[in-house]
Order: sequence, then C-alpha cells, then structure tokens
Amino acid sequence: MRLRVLPDRKSLGKAAASQAAAAIERALAQRGNARITAASAASQFEFLEALTAAPDVDWKRVELFHLDEYLGLPMTHPASFCKFLQDRLIGKTGITTHHLLDGEKDPGEVIRLASEAITAAPIDVACVGIGENGHLAFNDPPADFETEEPYIVVDLDEASRRQQVGEGWFPGLEAVPKRAISMSVRQILKSKEILCIVPGPKKAQAVKACFEGPISPNAPSSILRTHPNCTIYLDNESAALLSPDTLSTI
Repeated sequence: MRLRVLPDRKSLGKAAASQAAAAIERALAQRGNARITAASAASQFEFLEALTAAPDVDWKRVELFHLDEYLGLPMTHPASFCKFLQDRLIGKTGITTHHLLDGEKDPGEVIRLASEAITAAPIDVACVGIGENGHLAFNDPPADFETEEPYIVVDLDEASRRQQVGEGWFPGLEAVPKRAISMSVRQILKSKEILCIVPGPKKAQAVKACFEGPISPNAPSSILRTHPNCTIYLDNESAALLSPDTLSTI
C-alpha cells in the first residue's frame, strides 16, 4: 500500500485521475478492453472531473462496474448512485458497457447478474473511497471480511446514513434507506490495482483509524493495507491526524 498526500482536493483529483487513466490505457493496450469500478460520493467529484477529461482514453472499450446502491431507491432519485455514475462518468465519456445496480429490482436477481459479469475476468483498476465510519463501498463496520460472494445485501449503520444527509443527498435521516447492495470486501480486493480517493477534513479520523490502527472489520478500509497494488490518495485535510512516523514513509 502506498500513501500519497496532495495539497488540496483538486490536485488530489488530478493525480489520482492520471494514475487511473494510465491503468486503463495499459489494459486497453494489452487486451483491447479495460474493466473498472468507480465510487459514487461527493468525495469523488474532483477525481471524476479530471478522469473524464483524460484525452487519450478510448472509453468505448471500457467496461464499468458499480460498487453499491440503495435498496428501494429509483435510478432517477438525486441520491441514486446509478444517477451519479450516469451524470458524472457514463454520460461524459460515452461508456456503453456498464453494470448498474438497480435498487428497485429484485435484489437477488440484480446480485446474480452483476456477480456473473464481474467474475468473468479481473477488474483492472478499482477506484474507491472511504466513508466517515471507515466503510469500503457500503461495507459498514463490522464489515464481512470472509464472504466470497461478489455482491451482498448489507444493513447501513446510522453513521453511514448520517454522512449521506450531511453531504446533502437526503433531507433527513428518515429519508435514507437502511439497506443496500454492495460489492463485497473480498471482491474489491481481487482488483489488479486499487486507487482510494479520500479528500476532506471529515475523513481524517477514518483515515487515521484505517491506516494506523489494526486491520479490523471495525475499520473496514484497513483491509486495503493487505493489497499488493493499492494507492491511497489524501489531501492535507484528510491526512491531518496521521502521525509524523506515518507521513515520513510517504
């Protein structure tokens, strides 16, 4: 695992996007297609803006997988992660092959189809974030580190749901769904390369817990430390609580 600390959100987004675009271009050159995942959160705004502006990516040959989605939420809802990806990635690039998780359909069937597609070949680069409670995708603490199922139905804890309210996606806690479909922790770890984009002061405590505390289901994103090709992108605000010893290794 590598840590990179950039001065601010914009420079973080550009640096992470440059690495993601390079990974996609390598896959395209080697195999003719690339398979990626992308996170849906306010923390990804600058990263996705920079990535969709990358000049040399042939997006028509890119296959996109969805990390997570609320159960029972229409794709047209402002907080829908399907809508997020349509607006901020698919619509801007013209990606034609994607596997979105429809929160209104039968979860078992949605999971079956997405699982079949994602297990057909490895993911070249997974672009993820970290929640304020340390969650990875929607795997809230204590996360399931053992299941081999590619996608699972999860219960959302209150901290995770409050984050969604705080980011302005919902008017209040009662409006946030309590369950979601999420890519499993082990499935994320099967990606060839992982980029974790984590800007902002609200993520500082989770960053410290995940990268200086024990590797534990209670700090789900701590598991990223076990991946052989993972880069964590922080800005000065999200890295603010890291110890000098940790920062000296960057």
